[in-house]
Amino acid sequence: MITLSNVKKSFGNNHVLRGVDLEIARGTSMVIIGGSGTGKSVALKSVLGLVTPDSGTIMVDGQDAAKAEREAFLARFGMLFQGGALFDSLPVWQNVAFRLMRGALKRPKDEAREIAIEKLRRVGLKADVADRLPAELSGGMQKRVGLARAIAAEPEIIFFDEPTTGLDPIMSGVINDLIRAIVVEMGATAMTITHDMTSVRAIADNVAMLHDGVIQWTGPVADMDSAGDPYLDQFIHGRAAGPIDAVRSGRCPEFSTKIRTPVALARSPHKRHLVWISHS
Repeated sequence: MITLSNVKKSFGNNHVLRGVDLEIARGTSMVIIGGSGTGKSVALKSVLGLVTPDSGTIMVDGQDAAKAEREAFLARFGMLFQGGALFDSLPVWQNVAFRLMRGALKRPKDEAREIAIEKLRRVGLKADVADRLPAELSGGMQKRVGLARAIAAEPEIIFFDEPTTGLDPIMSGVINDLIRAIVVEMGATAMTITHDMTSVRAIADNVAMLHDGVIQWTGPVADMDSAGDPYLDQFIHGRAAGPIDAVRSGRCPEFSTKIRTPVALARSPHKRHLVWISHS
């Protein structure tokens, strides 16, 4: 079980997590939803230990995440990154077997390759993909390679960060089905953050909505549509009108960038000029 108790995290004057309380039962799939900049990634990184909360506790199967021995603690996790995060210079099989070739999980090279090919097959890729470079693969294939890497070391807990971003609807469905089948097959605990409501309905046992730094609603995915929470209802149906501001001024500073908006396009016989306004 993963338990977050009154977890708070601020970046300067931006209070991202204001007291998050959440339980993820062992062997279940929890999907965290919420608008951009509401702290979903910060919550996930806090569990992984990549972000240190200002206060509160995070327990993983009764062990305080802040006090755990890092290598052994992280060996329990698998992660599918939003952008795939594959190493361009490594062939596919070495990407999949990356954790099996170093550290506490190190295996002989031949064994690591064999496991990698087995995991590639599990996500629907043939063995001849193993020696290709990531740049030779489509976006959907790269996502499958990322999923194979996430499960290569048989983790107890798997994190999925926007698993269907950048994929067409058909490939998104394929990835959702793979995630659901693999999590059930492995008996793993899963924590996913996503904006994709189709993914939510496909892979979640339970859902938690993060808004204004706290868990606004949590419960079984089957109860989501009838929950009666106005924040949840607005979000899952994508309505502009409701208690959630359609335009949010807050943002997580760790991902802070200036937004540049094109405001005028002037043409001449020889040039085109695009004029931008920067918003801090």
